Amino acid sequence: MRLVPWQPDDMLRRLDDVVSVYGEAMGYRAELLQTRRGYIGAHVRRAGFRAVATLTTEGQLAGFGYGYASGPGQWWHDQVRSALDDAARQRWLSHCFEVVELHVRPSAQGHGIGARQLRALLSMADGSTVLLSTPEADEQRSRAWRLYRRFGFEDLLRDFHFPGDERGFAILGRGLPLTERVPAEGAPGIVGI
Repeated sequence: MRLVPWQPDDMLRRLDDVVSVYGEAMGYRAELLQTRRGYIGAHVRRAGFRAVATLTTEGQLAGFGYGYASGPGQWWHDQVRSALDDAARQRWLSHCFEVVELHVRPSAQGHGIGARQLRALLSMADGSTVLLSTPEADEQRSRAWRLYRRFGFEDLLRDFHFPGDERGFAILGRGLPLTERVPAEGAPGIVGI
């Protein structure tokens, strides 16, 4: 496996693969995936866009992650902004990088790919903070939750409901740059960024 940075055109060229990994990782129906395809295609043109991909030795996409500068007029930003008080808005949203998607194909999970992708993405991010949302599913058993906690993400909002989605989400944030050490999954020691 090799981790590579992606430019917008790289993501667009592999959009079918990206949507496939996204669908497998999230367990979403095909009709929703077509909608997400359009969103992802539009996101690559946002200011501050950064992306990474994990490719197998055969060139297959095992995982990907991307984000961009979060700002007024963007749907996710505006939803989260409306739920925060003024002090939290100033602290978290003034110069924020939003991790939009971070996924690993289920057959490739459990090998540290998500952590390497997140570390690389955050090291490329512009901003003083980074925010993301993740479903409130069983926090204790979720690999995603464990990953975000290891990277020092803290709760901003819990059981937040985006319009049109019945699930509750947690909005998590941390400061940038990512300079401190992050423990390896399942290891008592510390690994460098």
